[in-house]
Amino acid sequence: MAMPSAPGPWIRPGSGPRKGARPARPACPARPGPRIRSRRGYALAAALTATALAGTAPAAGALPATAHRGSTDKPTIVLVHGAFADASSWREVVPRLQNDGYRVMAPANPLRGLHGDAAYIASVLRSVKGPIVLVGHSYAGAVISGAAVGNPQVKALVYINALMPDKGEVLSVLSAKFPGSELTPALKSVPFTLPDGSTATDLYIKADRFRPVFAASLPAATTAVLAASQRPIAAPAFADTAGPAAWRTIPSWAMVSTADKTISPELERFEAERAHSHTVEIDAPHLAMLTHPKAVTDLILAAARLQPSLRPATKDPARTLAATGSTGATGPGGPAGPTGSADSPRPGTAGLAGAALMAGAALVAATRKHRPTAG
Repeated sequence: MAMPSAPGPWIRPGSGPRKGARPARPACPARPGPRIRSRRGYALAAALTATALAGTAPAAGALPATAHRGSTDKPTIVLVHGAFADASSWREVVPRLQNDGYRVMAPANPLRGLHGDAAYIASVLRSVKGPIVLVGHSYAGAVISGAAVGNPQVKALVYINALMPDKGEVLSVLSAKFPGSELTPALKSVPFTLPDGSTATDLYIKADRFRPVFAASLPAATTAVLAASQRPIAAPAFADTAGPAAWRTIPSWAMVSTADKTISPELERFEAERAHSHTVEIDAPHLAMLTHPKAVTDLILAAARLQPSLRPATKDPARTLAATGSTGATGPGGPAGPTGSADSPRPGTAGLAGAALMAGAALVAATRKHRPTAG
């Protein structure tokens, strides 16, 4: 047997109409549809408004739009060693860059010839995604000048006590342009046989001249190891004629070591001035990255940090959102219109906020218009 439903709280059981009272109108059947739609409309409007406000407010701990947007936007730093050395010559610099959040590569420079070495390093650069800061020491300065030509990913060049030839220059002639280098008499020629049976010549620095010419101020025990493990360069590399120079189109930074006995400091200074490089001078020998790794790291970081992680500023004037009276969100790349800017961390924030607020207002108006009345 079905139990009668309990009376609603607004009806007292057993109560009847008061004496002389007007008879109550029959209760209208419940019309839940419009009221439910009204409540849902208010909820949706509130949600949209909250979304709009949340979209325009910065998240807790978020970086300002002008700050670096994270390690994914940082350039990859590619370090290229020169002659009579290998990639381990960067061992004091690599961890410093990595600790600052940069991805670092230190590929092997073949040291077989200027054009072949430049082509090899260029192929390495093509494997890198995103912007690149390309660094070369000594002979590798000539290599990176050729390797970076035509590569839009290379945003900065850094030359550490380096050769920086212009198009048409021969390295041996350029090296002799200024006095001060003690390299030539310190070299030792070692012939070797090529696969076709012909002979060629490798150049080494004599063991007893390695420290004073190449690595002065380093401990003798350290330079003894470096001299024993040095990688030779093929003699024809110094007779090669340089091709187009990337420093003519790419911003550059240069270090001049005033105690350098391998490349004349006067030549390093001349090259840096010719290339309009941002230049620092330190009292260091040729292997400055081992004797003064902090100074070398600081110069590389200066080049890396001055490269914008965002796209260039737009030239379009700020556009106004007619619906809200708000101006497009402005980021480091410039003002953004209703659809936002590619430079903004949240593209189209202002446009989304305005649209959400408009939608919320429209829903509120609609639900008020269709609100049911007692009847």
